[in-house]
Amino acid sequence: MTSDGAAQDPVVVTRDDQAAVAIVRMNRPDRRNALTTELKVALRDALEDVGQDDDVRAVVLAAAGSAFCVGQDLGEHAETLRSGNPDAMRTVPEHYNRITSALATMPKPAIAAIGGTCVGAGLGFALACDLRLAAAGVRFATAFAGIGFGGDSGLSATLAHAVGASRATDLLMLGDTFTAEQARDWGVVREVVAAEDLDDKALALARRLATGPTRAYAEIKAAIALGTVSALPTVLEHEGAAQSRLAATEDHRNAVESFLAKEKPTFHGR
Repeated sequence: MTSDGAAQDPVVVTRDDQAAVAIVRMNRPDRRNALTTELKVALRDALEDVGQDDDVRAVVLAAAGSAFCVGQDLGEHAETLRSGNPDAMRTVPEHYNRITSALATMPKPAIAAIGGTCVGAGLGFALACDLRLAAAGVRFATAFAGIGFGGDSGLSATLAHAVGASRATDLLMLGDTFTAEQARDWGVVREVVAAEDLDDKALALARRLATGPTRAYAEIKAAIALGTVSALPTVLEHEGAAQSRLAATEDHRNAVESFLAKEKPTFHGR
């Protein structure tokens, strides 16, 4: 693998040499990847960069250390509140919203490799990814109500879509922790794996997706996002337009010919 950043950087981007995969790793392990402005800016910029990079066909969001992300660094947040700065919450549109949008809308699969505690905005970022793997023993929580907040990073939508509105309300209001196994049973994560296997499992999944029909994956992401908030006629119209776009792709044409020839298709993402 090749790295685009030094070990002390708040975010380290690694390119997998075997496949078109980028691993974006939050790198503040001594503070459990609590989100300072520096880390949020670096994460936003890294995700937007790999999202726009045509040479990257799948992305893994991971973290260094014993926690995935414990949300906002409250020490930095308290200083901002004490300053009386009227723009104290500009971080939501400038950082949290853009990080969440970068993951949810990038035209390629995003996988969260959750190796440790995942709360607050960290949970929001994980749920903005398309697929999630968690290490055994990981604990999750929303955490917002405990500090008098309602929620951000898309949790109001993504958590409700993942577990249902009733359970999401329970988790957001009461803030109770839940386990990796509960997250799997509720559909929040795809699989629970041994901690020592997490990186390899996430990379293997990303490599599998990177060899798939990237353009189709992008259309699937967009259609699911639309389908969770739209009436059936709107979804049907969108699906029809998407299928027309995909019918013109090299991947689709080659896959149809491969099927007829009883051969395994090869996808190039175009």
